[in-house]
Amino acid sequence: MNTEKATFGAGCFWGVEAAFAAIPGVKATAVGYEGGKLDRPTYKDVCTDSTGHAEVVELDFDPAKVSFPQLLDAFFELHDPTTLNRQGPDWGTQYRSAIFFHSPEQQAQAEAKIEQLTAEGKFAPKRVVTKVEPAQTFWRAEDYHQRYLEKRGQASCHI
Repeated sequence: MNTEKATFGAGCFWGVEAAFAAIPGVKATAVGYEGGKLDRPTYKDVCTDSTGHAEVVELDFDPAKVSFPQLLDAFFELHDPTTLNRQGPDWGTQYRSAIFFHSPEQQAQAEAKIEQLTAEGKFAPKRVVTKVEPAQTFWRAEDYHQRYLEKRGQASCHI
């Protein structure tokens, strides 16, 4: 089985992970931090809003069962990509909307999706503020954050 990686930031990573884990073809998920300047950040570090990291979900997916464009569709449905550094009651750069691409194809598909949504006026009069950035070091979050909602018998949170 061939697998690829995808990494998305869409606010608090607990609900984002649960949503992606439920998609057929997503083989594994992990929550963590990406896009910042501190090595081995902790949740406490990231919550200071000074490290530059986003809370993200890294996925391993089978492209024969779910395509990256399908994952992009899910990403744009499960959060508000028009709010800068905020999702629901959570605010700060760690909650930014971001796609960390792992290949030139992912970058092109992400940018094309944003252009498509903008041209269609899906979020008008607001604009999509999602950042499309190269994948950097993924710092896995502490164990208690992994599958957080699942461990508590919850299917979703406020995202």
